[in-house]
Amino acid sequence: MRSLIVVLVLAAATAVAQEKPAYQITHTLVLGGDGSWDYIVPDPPNRRLFIGRQNRVMVVDEDTGKLLGEVTGIQGAHGTAIADVTGHGFATAGNEQSVVMFDLKTFRVLGRIPAAEDADAIIYDATSNRVFTFNGDAHSSTVIDPREGTLIVNIPVGGKPEYGVSAGDGKVYANLTDTSEVVEIDAKAAAVTRRWPTAPCRQPVAMAIDPVHHRLFSGCRSGLMAVSDYQSGKVVVTVPIGAGVDGAAFDEAWGDVFASNADGTLTVIHQDAPDRYHVIDNLKTAPAARNMGLDPTNHRIFIVSAKFGSPPASGRGRGAVLPGTFSLLVIERNAGR
Repeated sequence: MRSLIVVLVLAAATAVAQEKPAYQITHTLVLGGDGSWDYIVPDPPNRRLFIGRQNRVMVVDEDTGKLLGEVTGIQGAHGTAIADVTGHGFATAGNEQSVVMFDLKTFRVLGRIPAAEDADAIIYDATSNRVFTFNGDAHSSTVIDPREGTLIVNIPVGGKPEYGVSAGDGKVYANLTDTSEVVEIDAKAAAVTRRWPTAPCRQPVAMAIDPVHHRLFSGCRSGLMAVSDYQSGKVVVTVPIGAGVDGAAFDEAWGDVFASNADGTLTVIHQDAPDRYHVIDNLKTAPAARNMGLDPTNHRIFIVSAKFGSPPASGRGRGAVLPGTFSLLVIERNAGR
């Protein structure tokens, strides 16, 4: 009888452990400020976050949420790229078809570089020491010299690029939302070298990368994440995610892939093997919390959201962001998972 009780107690403890969410919101930090938002870009060595806020980029302390400064004078702020080696940051100004170069210490604007229509996401590729923008409506990528702050070339990519990643091997990858493809760019040659479909995943937007296993994760608005083997150039598996994805990340240490969704969920997918995945959580976050950033040094996930006023009379779209409600949600892995 005693052994049976022990078995039952152990089984109950196991069941409770299995029911424990994989991740939880540990802090909610009110940032405030007016305007909509877009990409959240962590700067792990300096423990700060760059957040595009419509007409500026906010720079906040990732531990406290304290505003460290702002990069101002940006019309249509979207993404930020950090080039530590040159001491420069780069922010897209989508409404002005340009990129703003700024000092990473003072946040002072140093210059403006012409890009193209709908300059949106932007990344730094350390291998080529170049910055790449992804210009949606222009169907192109602008290549920038991060030291001189000058335009090198605009690369036509054959579709509407959304987000992209650097593989660290001289290649850059981006999603094409209108054609539902992944495109590969040779960073040094500044030329498209390959492309492949993400079907059955449609409208890929968010992207993350596992460079060890050569896998790309494309979050699609059709409610799927496509996992591509970028060596062979093909999708190997798809996994269900929430609705309205806009952000993705991969934590190599835990083997977890994330998709932040406009439906107020964070889909957490575990990598069992390079071609095998399963959803371990759909964490409830906040309405419209579809942008995210991951700090791989402390494994924290950062998501932003706000409260909104009454919707427009037309019934289309959201209301204005209510003053003082823009907040940063800090999400961490539960101990013992």
